[in-house]
Amino acid sequence: SPSQMEEKKKEVCITLRPFELTDLSDVMAWVADDRVAQWCRLDAFHSREDAQSFLESSLIAHPWARPICLSGRPIGQMTFKQGSDIERCRGEIGYALAYEHWGKGIATEALKMAVNAIFCGFPEIQRIDAVVIDWNVGSQKVLEKAGFVKEGLLRKYRLKKGETLDMF
Repeated sequence: SPSQMEEKKKEVCITLRPFELTDLSDVMAWVADDRVAQWCRLDAFHSREDAQSFLESSLIAHPWARPICLSGRPIGQMTFKQGSDIERCRGEIGYALAYEHWGKGIATEALKMAVNAIFCGFPEIQRIDAVVIDWNVGSQKVLEKAGFVKEGLLRKYRLKKGETLDMF
């Protein structure tokens, strides 16, 4: 019936919006999960206070950070940082998604939405970069499905827990 189809549509509605303090409980689903944090710059936050501090100082205060929302509830994050000075024509995008939502195409769709919003909102941007740990095949697939092109391996590019990592 039409009402069942409308219900189904609402269940899979992916949106991006600014972060709010009221998002804390939802944000805990991915910032406190080691399965997600292993791929991110930061370690998992295991206290609500640390997660709130991260939400306030790194997400709400960020010039372009958006929760990936499913039916209005945050299930992940998307961030974009524009380059400065002679690199202001490009920027870097990053994302994280709660583990229970992996493998469902949500990150790919949210990434496509974010890229579109960034190109519309930042007219000087001509290029969006993303870097991913060389053995994070899932995230490489997300990027490729969203239209990103793998350009090369960046050797010893980032540190994580004292280990130097290669990144694509």
